[in-house]
Amino acid sequence: MRKLHDTQPSPSLYLKSRHDGLRAPPKLLLWGVTLFFLLVVLGIAGFIFGFREVLRPAQQQRMIDQLPFLSVLRNPTPIGGVFPTIVSAENVDDAMSLLDMPLEIASPTGSANAVQAAVDQPPTVTAALATATALPTLVIAAPATAAAPSPVPTRPASSPVPTLAALVETAAPRSSQNRLPTSARIYGLLHQQQTWNNCGPATITMALSYYGWRRDQAFAAERLKPNREDKNVSPEELAAFVEAESNVKAVVRMGGTLDLLKLLVANEFPVVIETGAMFEAYDWIGHYRALIAYDDAYDVIYFFDSFLGVGDGAQGVSIPYVDVDAHWQAFNRTFIVVYEPQREPLLRELMGRYWNAEDAALIAFETAQLEARREPQNPFAWFNMGSSLVALERYQEAATAFDQANRTGQLPWRMHWYQYGAFAAYFQVGRFDDVMSLVRINQNNARELEETYYWQGRVQEAQGNPQAAAASYRRALAYNPQFDAVREALAALN
Repeated sequence: MRKLHDTQPSPSLYLKSRHDGLRAPPKLLLWGVTLFFLLVVLGIAGFIFGFREVLRPAQQQRMIDQLPFLSVLRNPTPIGGVFPTIVSAENVDDAMSLLDMPLEIASPTGSANAVQAAVDQPPTVTAALATATALPTLVIAAPATAAAPSPVPTRPASSPVPTLAALVETAAPRSSQNRLPTSARIYGLLHQQQTWNNCGPATITMALSYYGWRRDQAFAAERLKPNREDKNVSPEELAAFVEAESNVKAVVRMGGTLDLLKLLVANEFPVVIETGAMFEAYDWIGHYRALIAYDDAYDVIYFFDSFLGVGDGAQGVSIPYVDVDAHWQAFNRTFIVVYEPQREPLLRELMGRYWNAEDAALIAFETAQLEARREPQNPFAWFNMGSSLVALERYQEAATAFDQANRTGQLPWRMHWYQYGAFAAYFQVGRFDDVMSLVRINQNNARELEETYYWQGRVQEAQGNPQAAAASYRRALAYNPQFDAVREALAALN
């Protein structure tokens, strides 16, 4: 007879039977699941890379319009939405001295196109390098808070431009009482709703439509920005387009005032201004607007806006005077007047001192100087001082003003997409490292900026590297084959 415990299965046999019932999954299945998840991860990473690096901004935007959550895949903007602070807190006293610089500063050959003068007449390489050795090298640094000086007492309110009364007496604008009317409107402009990244061509097309010009914004874009992703069309480019493609003329000036805009509208001169804007779901950008009316009863200016439309009842998008001036300040209150050649004598009288480009730059400098005194941390006031001084070919003082504008740590991150005065100022005083820092930041944020590659080439050429310069010039021409200064620079190298 067997003992009872002899009839029971051993523990090892029990464990073996359970092991046999729960066999491990086949290796093929395990590798299949692993490969599947790997492909998913790689697919997501590839989609993100393709969205950011392969798709152009217009294509990205079309996808975001259909699938809004994709907006999180855009390349991140600089922290805080501001341009990185790239200068130290040193030499703040030099900037503060600009606040007391006399208005009537001497200018060798002041001109509104002084950035172009910097392009055409660079300093000798030897002189530029000698200057560069005596200047600090620009380095990326955390924003530094400079001790802001106490604002000086505000001057008694005064206009930095010829008074309207004097202008009106000379020009005799429409009014039975020989004074500026309380409201006025220009009729005949045709609105253009801009296509992607096309406010410049669309807005200048609107201004030209007043004179019967019937080409559309696509025609203007083909000539102004062959690359549809080109982020910047300058006021000077718009004015040159007007004179090349129509029978009317255009003049560009800085330092305008609301009163001057009203005077021009009252005398039926189409005006385009360049402003900063922050539309819903968009960061700060540069934006052109065409004036069509104003009304003192409501303190508003009416615009045909290529992005926002024509406003209620097609009467124009209304923006309060105070907001117009605040947004306009970011571009040194630059304006473009489109006019018929036979009306030039009247326009000269209406514009007064503004007709002279150097006087307009002096006016703009004084305005910015007063604003910097009142608000020492206002980045636009300092930036406008720099832009005005570049127009007056005072590059050393301009560079100091641009330093202080950047030192505030409040410049919008796209600021140097549209305005290249700092590039010209730093280049002219031999601060090549500073120019290249601006170049790198722009290139990190946007590829399609031909002006950035142009200035990169200028520095490379000045530093004795013609091969690299030629490559930069060719890159600029790839984005805009009509960039004359680049073609000339490349031809000179060859």
